[in-house]
Amino acid sequence: MLLSICIVGLSLGGWASPALALPPGNAITDGKALLRYSLPIDNEPIRTIQRDLEELSEGLRGRRRISGLNRNLDAVDRVLNRKRDALLSSVPDPRKPQAEALLAELQSGVEAMRSDVEANDKEAVWSRRSTLLDRVGELEELMVDKFPFEVPAEYSNLPQLKGRATIEFETSKGTLRAVVDGYNAPVTAGNFVDLVNRGFYDGLEFTRAEDYYVAQVGDPPGKEEGFVDPATGQYRAIPLEIMVQGDEKPIYGITLEDAGLYLEQPMLPFSAFGALGMARPGDDPNGGSSQFFFFLFEPELTPAGLNLLDGRYAVFGYVTENKEVLDKIKVGDKIVSAKVVGGLDNLVEPQAA
Repeated sequence: MLLSICIVGLSLGGWASPALALPPGNAITDGKALLRYSLPIDNEPIRTIQRDLEELSEGLRGRRRISGLNRNLDAVDRVLNRKRDALLSSVPDPRKPQAEALLAELQSGVEAMRSDVEANDKEAVWSRRSTLLDRVGELEELMVDKFPFEVPAEYSNLPQLKGRATIEFETSKGTLRAVVDGYNAPVTAGNFVDLVNRGFYDGLEFTRAEDYYVAQVGDPPGKEEGFVDPATGQYRAIPLEIMVQGDEKPIYGITLEDAGLYLEQPMLPFSAFGALGMARPGDDPNGGSSQFFFFLFEPELTPAGLNLLDGRYAVFGYVTENKEVLDKIKVGDKIVSAKVVGGLDNLVEPQAA
C-alpha cells in the first residue's frame, strides 16, 4: 500500500483507523478559519467580512502587484459602514461595547492595510490580515448568546465543555496552543479539558508520529486502558460525537457511514494540519477515553477534507499557534505539561448518577 495514496490501519495505541480517500476539490485548511465558521451564529454581514478578508490570500500568492486587493477592502468597508446595526444586532447588550471597539479596530485596520497595499508590502498585508481575522473571530464569539443545544441526558455523567477552551502544550520539542471546541463536540472536548485540568497528560510520551501522519499520545505508562476515574474506579468511555453541517446538535454513538449519511460533512473536519482527533478502538465508536492525536494534514492525501476519518472519528479542536512544532515530534517525545489557559469556566462537571 502506497502511503502517498492512502493510509490503512493507522495504529492508534493498538487501535486502528480507516483509510483516507482522495476526493477532488478544495478545503479550508486553516484551523482558525474552521473554528470561525463552526461558531453557532447567524449573521451574514460578519461572514461577508470574514470571507473578503480570507480571500485576500489569493491575491497575495502571485508575483503581481497587489492593488487588486482594494476590491476586497472596499467590500469590507461597505459592510462596516452600511451594516453596522446589523453587525451589532447579534451581540447581546452587555457585550456591545466590546463589539463596538472591535468594529473600530477593524475599520482602522482596513485603512492601514490600504497603505500596505499601496506600498506593495505583501508581508505587512499578510500580517495585518491575520490580525484582522483574529478580531473578526473575537467579534463572532461575542455573538454567541448561549449554548445552542441540550446534550442528551445519558451523557450527564461525563464532563462537558459548554463553549471553548484554550490549551497550552509544552512538549519536549516546543510550545504550541490549541482551541478546543465544545460548541460542536461538548462531550469529547469536556472529557479532554477535564483530563488536561487533572494534569493527566503531563509527562506522557507520543506513541505514534512521523510516518503515521498523526502525532498520538494519551495512555498512561505501561497501560493501554485510557483513563480510569479515581472517583468511580471505572474506565471513562466517551461516545463518538460528530456535528454535521446544517444540524442543530451532534450525532452520538454511530459513524456517519453507519448512519447512512455518506455525503454529509462534519462541522469540524480533518482538513487542517494540527486537527485534534479522538482515538478509539476501531470496532467501538463509543470506546474513546484519553488517547488523542494531532492530525498531520497532507494536502496530497486529503485535498478536500473529505477523507474516511471524517465522520468516523471526532475532531474536537485545532492547533492555532506554533503548528510547526508538530513537524518535530517523534516517538518518545513528551508532553511535558498541558494546561488550560482560557475557557476553564466553560467546563461543566459531571452530574451524579
